[in-house]
Amino acid sequence: MNKSRKQGTSAQAIVECMKREGITKVFCVPGESYLPLLDALYDEDSIELISCRHEGGAAFMAEGYAKASLKPGVVMATRGVGGNNLGIGIHTAYQDSTPLVVFLGQVSTKFRGREGFQEIDLDEYFKHIAKWTVEIHDPERTVELVTRAFRIAQSGRPGPVVVSLPEDVLPEKINIQFGPHINIPKPAPSKNEITQFVTLLSQAKKPLIIAGGGVKQAEAEDLLLSFAEKNNLPVLASFRRHDVFPNHHPQYVGHLGLGTPKDILDTVRQSDLIIALGTRLSEVTTQDYSIIPIEKKLIHIDIDFETIGKVFPPELGIVADLKEALRLLIHFEFTPSWGKWVKTRRTAYENSSKLDVNIASDLNRHIISILQEKLPKNVLLTNDAGNFAGWLHRYYRFREKHTYIGPTSGAMGYGMPAALGAKLAYPDKTVVSLSGDGGFMMTIQEIETAVRYKIPIIALVFNNQMYGTIRMHQEIHYPERVIGTDLGPVSFKDLAIHMGANGYVVETPEQFSKALKLALQGDKISVIEILTNPEQISVTSTIEQISNK
Repeated sequence: MNKSRKQGTSAQAIVECMKREGITKVFCVPGESYLPLLDALYDEDSIELISCRHEGGAAFMAEGYAKASLKPGVVMATRGVGGNNLGIGIHTAYQDSTPLVVFLGQVSTKFRGREGFQEIDLDEYFKHIAKWTVEIHDPERTVELVTRAFRIAQSGRPGPVVVSLPEDVLPEKINIQFGPHINIPKPAPSKNEITQFVTLLSQAKKPLIIAGGGVKQAEAEDLLLSFAEKNNLPVLASFRRHDVFPNHHPQYVGHLGLGTPKDILDTVRQSDLIIALGTRLSEVTTQDYSIIPIEKKLIHIDIDFETIGKVFPPELGIVADLKEALRLLIHFEFTPSWGKWVKTRRTAYENSSKLDVNIASDLNRHIISILQEKLPKNVLLTNDAGNFAGWLHRYYRFREKHTYIGPTSGAMGYGMPAALGAKLAYPDKTVVSLSGDGGFMMTIQEIETAVRYKIPIIALVFNNQMYGTIRMHQEIHYPERVIGTDLGPVSFKDLAIHMGANGYVVETPEQFSKALKLALQGDKISVIEILTNPEQISVTSTIEQISNK
């Protein structure tokens, strides 16, 4: 057992825990309630502190960093007000299964229960949207509890952990002692489970893989590709996990998300065996839990036993790390009888995602076409929530693994800060974020963070001066009764320039192509404002078409 012992403060012990976990970036908005922890970070050269403009932006950066690096993201904020502001990042990490360790300053122990300044019972407050919450009352238990926080965040289905830090605990002198490094369990299927899997797949006529974030978290994309190729199995990506399988591959048959084309939904309906790999089969992926009827056979493999059977009862449920599962399954070879069906479903995907740029009024199609043509092969894309993302989801083809990050929680304001976190994880990659004007404005202040820390991403802002998704639903359910969704004119180009970034505004494909070329050559964050037609409310419909239905 590798042990070390020394004297230090509780705050210094937390920093030592971070260092032992290989944490090199910590995101925060500083606060007086955890000043000893900030002071301890001052002395640690191996950890860079990224001080942000808003706790929501800091949380999204940490979450995007974690998704990109496949390491825990770490974010810090102060007491009730800071904790509330970064709550959106905790919820996103929970729904997206992202390892995140959150350190929140707390009022002094002697003031607890008196409604002290900014007091909230933080561990109880966040309990229902975090994997685990804890408040450190005994300084001597700091290492134990913080180490446990990092273990829980990464083990099983990853997720957020919240650690509450009373400000009188942090400066206390303690003995800092460590045990062995954290070992993350990676369970494998049993022989009996493998036998059952082989039997079910052998009996299938139209099997279908739905692959999710568990494949990405296990870094099992290459094994999934080999397994699918060996057995000619079609693969669908679950909601916002596009890069789990190369989209140009003949066995990729589409993405299950918002506004999924009917032909791709038909692929699920026609299948007689679904093999769900590392996906919780969410509401969006399953189209309001509607496309997997109880009579359809389901094999569900996931790292989390609570996920299996949570929404659909499986014929076979296997608790396993996806890399370990696929390592075993790859040794079995089947005689596929489903080749013709796979080709048919691939054709259905290709037809539904064909990018026709001859529709002059739809600028967004041209934007996606230019991005596909001009961006580097291994570019990493992030996106915000909003209707603009429909064009990305339908038409952009992700060819490389680990090239996409999006919020399955549907959080607005996510795209640009997540891109900043991803760029910090991969400084040599081109990173591009896509946002609508509504979402971008929610975390626009982090442009200054990007300028200050010299984080050169490219941020695209689709500006139609409205909350487009909500406007679309208004037009569908309450036609011509528009309220609360119109937004005023904002020059995102000028805002970017005034914060020290490069700024461009475009309204034609040619202008966008030129601006993108300049942005790709730039050495600081570039914001490209894209003036889009508010009438083109979605990929398939205009406002007039919706109103006339």
